[in-house]
This record gives sequence, structure tokens and C-alpha cells, in this order.
Amino acid sequence: MNLLRVVLVVLSISLALPVIAQDANTMNMEILRDKIKADKKLVVAANMKLTDTEAENFWPIYDAYQNDLKKVNMQLGDVVKNYAEAYNNIEMTNEVAKKLTIDALAVEEAELKLKRTYLPKIDAVVGGVKAARYMQIENKIRALVKYELAGGIPLVQ
Repeated sequence: MNLLRVVLVVLSISLALPVIAQDANTMNMEILRDKIKADKKLVVAANMKLTDTEAENFWPIYDAYQNDLKKVNMQLGDVVKNYAEAYNNIEMTNEVAKKLTIDALAVEEAELKLKRTYLPKIDAVVGGVKAARYMQIENKIRALVKYELAGGIPLVQ
């Protein structure tokens, strides 16, 4: 599980990169994201224990899920960026705070909707136990990423 921890730390950094990175870092950020994707896939593969037939059907669904999850991550990055701008510029009004909270909830709702959309697809190709295992893996990764991200975000003032 040490590889999982490394992947999670790198994933959390990658979520913060859209906030930090500018033009000069774009290429490095893409390289980092590619590395993260490969490492995460290794962690999933090691824990899923798929048969050849299951793997043939699972990995395209996994790739589609990750592609859709990337969109959710971009939304999350936007919320963090907007929060950082408001926090750093001391422009945190009730209206701004409310909008940021609504935006953050929308990210959570999008993530849940994504899981609900993909669970039946995964279940159909690997069965309920392995589908549940995959969702556990994703949930653990997301929880650690969110924990790391939350640690770097100060409470609203």
C-alpha cells in the first residue's frame, strides 16, 4: 500500500497544480499527470485481481471514468483557485462565501453522480464484489486527496 500513498500524495499535488501552475510549468504538469495516471492504474490493477476477460472489459470503463473524473477534478481546481483568490485578496463576503460553498457542493454532487453512472457498468463486467472493491479504491484515493487538499486550505475568515 506504500505505492498507494505515493500516488495519493502526487494526486493531491496535481489537484493543486492548476492553481499554482502557469505557462512555464504546463509541460511539467502534463508529465506529472501522465505519471499519476499510470501509477494509479497500477494500484487499481494490483488490487482488483481481474481475470483476462474481466480486464478486457473493465479497463475501457476505467479509462472513461478517469476521463470524466478529470472534469470533476477541473471543477474542484476551479473552486480551490477561486477560494484562494478571494482569501488572498481579502474579498471574502457573505455572497462570495455562499457561492464558493455552492460550487464546492456541486463538485461533490458531480462526483457522486459519476459514481452512480459508472457503478452499474463496472458491476456488469466484473460483478458486485469487484465493483465494490473498485469503488472502495476510488473512495480511498479521493479521501486521501481531499484530506491533503483540505490541509492546505485555511478556514474562511
